[in-house]
Amino acid sequence: MEDGGREAADLLKQIFPHTGQALVVGITGSPGAGKSTLVDRLAVHYRGTGNKVGIVAVDPSSPFTGGALLGDRIRMQNMATDPGVFIRSMAARGYLGGISRATGDAVAVLDAAGYNTILVETVGVGQDEVEIVKTADVTVVVLVPGMGDDIQAIKAGIMEIGDVFVINKADRDGVLRTEHELQSLLSISQRGDGWVPPIVKTIATQDSGITALADATASYQEFARAHPEQAELRRTRVAQFRVVDMLRDRLLRTVMEKCVTETELREMAQAVAARRRDPYSVVDEIVARLKL
Repeated sequence: MEDGGREAADLLKQIFPHTGQALVVGITGSPGAGKSTLVDRLAVHYRGTGNKVGIVAVDPSSPFTGGALLGDRIRMQNMATDPGVFIRSMAARGYLGGISRATGDAVAVLDAAGYNTILVETVGVGQDEVEIVKTADVTVVVLVPGMGDDIQAIKAGIMEIGDVFVINKADRDGVLRTEHELQSLLSISQRGDGWVPPIVKTIATQDSGITALADATASYQEFARAHPEQAELRRTRVAQFRVVDMLRDRLLRTVMEKCVTETELREMAQAVAARRRDPYSVVDEIVARLKL
């Protein structure tokens, strides 16, 4: 799926009718908020209730080498030998929004393979991680006291995508201040579906608040079932986003394969860097080769 070959596309078409059964929980938030530990503890909780758990952890890629550390596996070693847990770390590969281009495909495969609960951990860049709503049924936004995450949340538009808010590392000073500010923000940013996101305090390293977090995600699922028209609207919007994303990706690959060679692209880039050409004319030239 990550290679994006023709065989992957054919397989995804076949398994699509078997998807939509799993609960997909997206975990997003700033670096250092404890997302990986939270995912690990949540996985243990869901395994204790008899669920098979899939984990997709996205790590940032270097813009220079393209490589990624894939360090989330280090924090999830407790689950690595459990046959009921599948952990996949994948690099963002330059894809914006906190997830990888192949994240949605990986979730579909795990869903069709019978994993009841799928946890998706985003990169953790903080400012633009709203893409997770296109993949997750429930989006959990993780904040920590004393790091200014509440202010960052306003900038990023995270308030609109969070179905559940978690204040992790709740044994730190400033947790009450963070909670009060978060409550104030939520009171002035009412959602169209009428859901009021709960705030859960956790200490992931001590396994504190994990059950309350799982209960909060279950509450949102119950709310969605009780308001099928809103749930359908969200699913339709997400499906449209996904179609547009896939179309954009397919068109870009088509252009790169048929309209410009790597050598040409490099020469054009050198001309732009030297101010001999402008990037707008370069793009116009490449698009013109599509002969649309």
